[in-house]
Amino acid sequence: MTNSRFLEIVRFCFVGGLSLIVDCAVLYGLTDFFCVHYLYSAAISFTVSVIFNYWLCVKYVFKSARKQTPRQATIFIGSSIIGLGLNQICMWFFVEKILLHYMAAKLCATVIVTIWNYIMKRKAING
Repeated sequence: MTNSRFLEIVRFCFVGGLSLIVDCAVLYGLTDFFCVHYLYSAAISFTVSVIFNYWLCVKYVFKSARKQTPRQATIFIGSSIIGLGLNQICMWFFVEKILLHYMAAKLCATVIVTIWNYIMKRKAING
C-alpha cells in the first residue's frame, strides 16, 4: 500500500467518523425526541449523513477528485441507494431478530455499510 493510499484511508475513516456522529445524532433525535419510528429515522439520518459524507469526501478525502461526470454521479447515487438498503435491512435484522437497541443496531449496520461505501464511493469519486 502506498503512503498516499494509506493517508486516503485515514482521511476516509476520519470523515466516516464525523458522518457517523451526524447519522447517530439525527437518528437519536428523531427517534427519541420526535417519536419517529426507528426505521424512518434511520433512513432520514442515513440520507443526511451520506450528503455530508460526500461533500467531505470530495473536498478532503479523495484529493485527486475532479469535476464529477454523469457516470460518477450515477455510481455514487446508486451505491448510496444500495447502502441505504443495506442499512435498513441491518437495522431491521439487528433490532427485530437479534433484539439489539436501535442505537447498537446502528453501530453494527455502520460497520457493514462502511465497507460497501469505501469501495463504491472511491470508484464514484475517482472514476
